[in-house]
Amino acid sequence: VQLEPTAKWGVLRRDVYGPSKYTGLMQATKDILREEGLPGFWRGNVPALFMYMPYTAIQFTVLHKLKTFASGSSRTEDHLHLSPYLSYVSGAIAGSAATVGSYPFDLLRTILASQGEPKVYPNMRSALVDIVQTRGVRGLYAGLTPTLVEIIPYAGLQFGSYDTFKRSMMSWNRYRYGIEEDDSASSFQLFLCGFAAGTFSKAACHPLDVVKKRFQIEGLKRHPRYGARIESSTYKGMYHALTEIVVKEGFGGLYKGLFPSVVKSAPAGAVTFVAYEYISDWIGAKAGVE
Repeated sequence: VQLEPTAKWGVLRRDVYGPSKYTGLMQATKDILREEGLPGFWRGNVPALFMYMPYTAIQFTVLHKLKTFASGSSRTEDHLHLSPYLSYVSGAIAGSAATVGSYPFDLLRTILASQGEPKVYPNMRSALVDIVQTRGVRGLYAGLTPTLVEIIPYAGLQFGSYDTFKRSMMSWNRYRYGIEEDDSASSFQLFLCGFAAGTFSKAACHPLDVVKKRFQIEGLKRHPRYGARIESSTYKGMYHALTEIVVKEGFGGLYKGLFPSVVKSAPAGAVTFVAYEYISDWIGAKAGVE
């Protein structure tokens, strides 16, 4: 939904007119199921998996190194005493490093997910070859700048707010149950902290995510019923893209797809944080035994 410009984009390039194909989550779900079947909901999943593996590995490795440097200790429980500001900065740097390291797969995921039917690219390889042939290797990094502009506040807010929520939850446990351990949050409480952090950070940075994806699909060939094609020269820069979206689509254009984005990112972030906490504790315990 957030990828699709409204009919007003038709006045910019070529003869592409008509109402928006997707007007809401339920309507989009029905149309995708009818036109593309169940596999349509997993379009772009392969490059997404290729993206998330290095992204998550780089992000949490860099984050742990930064927190270890800032706290002077590699123990996860010692990282809890870092200020929210340091948590924000560490998260922003870690997110930026992970984005640069995995960006081509993010681009391919977005393109494959937004092409609709009939398919322009049958698989990830065909999309990769076409991008390199038509745009060069630099084409694999189309939209990287707005992506970094988005990921810095997004990752910073996500990790900063998670640490803040976690500290608040632990303070509540000490007050309510008299638990004095430094790391006293349960799995469910950690899940809630991650869920809240994912919701807050995604809602705050969603307009930047919309702009990022518009840059990623510039020049993409797709059927007109999926929305007007965004030509390669449509946006001169990020600020121009923001103003054009507001002028042509209203402020609501900056929040297209917010609900499904939050529905996806909030539980995903929650599970990721819980897994990270448990793996960190396991590695720390194993290192302590050895």
